[in-house]
Amino acid sequence: MIDVQAVGCRTRIKFCGLTRERDVADAVAAGADALGFVLWPGSKRCVDEARLAALAAQVPAFVTRVGLFVDQDAELIARSAVYLDLLQFHGDETPAFCAGFGRPWIKALRMRDDLDLHAAAAAYDGAQALLLDAYRPGMPGGTGETFDWSRIPASLEKPVILAGGLTADNVANAIECVRPFAVDVSGGVEAEPGCKDPRLLSAFAAAVAEADRKRLA
Repeated sequence: MIDVQAVGCRTRIKFCGLTRERDVADAVAAGADALGFVLWPGSKRCVDEARLAALAAQVPAFVTRVGLFVDQDAELIARSAVYLDLLQFHGDETPAFCAGFGRPWIKALRMRDDLDLHAAAAAYDGAQALLLDAYRPGMPGGTGETFDWSRIPASLEKPVILAGGLTADNVANAIECVRPFAVDVSGGVEAEPGCKDPRLLSAFAAAVAEADRKRLA
């Protein structure tokens, strides 16, 4: 695996949980590399298929459209995949299930105390990356909580997308500690669930850029 940080690549940014056209525009203007759309109905940020289609149509070229699913029906995922560039699985999906939709995919892992990241990376070897998030029983993501970043081994076989409680105030420290390929934020850039704050989007992106500047100086 290429060490993207060792060769001087910048940290990518994914803004997740978008529900409004204005937020798509603001996130792109702030410098998003990827935008996440939640299709899981248990989330306050869930969008239905029609809303996904409308929002995805507003995303310009070279910004990745990501759909988030949690142990959902294969037919729903297949229909939604038409509007997406990348699939993100947050449940107990098997590697074979994740690979069955004709789209690149990433696997989200909640950082339980007994989680073996090396074993998970081997099991999900077809994933483009592993998204690591805080663990709270009964919640597949979106906890707004951080976890102990020192638990992430530097030698992990897959690129890391770091999630969980990130904000403009702590993302620089997260990048310094983890050196992730990308960072993923939702609640940390919101005025309220599903409604992004353009000032927070810009502040988060600026904090990432400054952390990269210092790291690469």
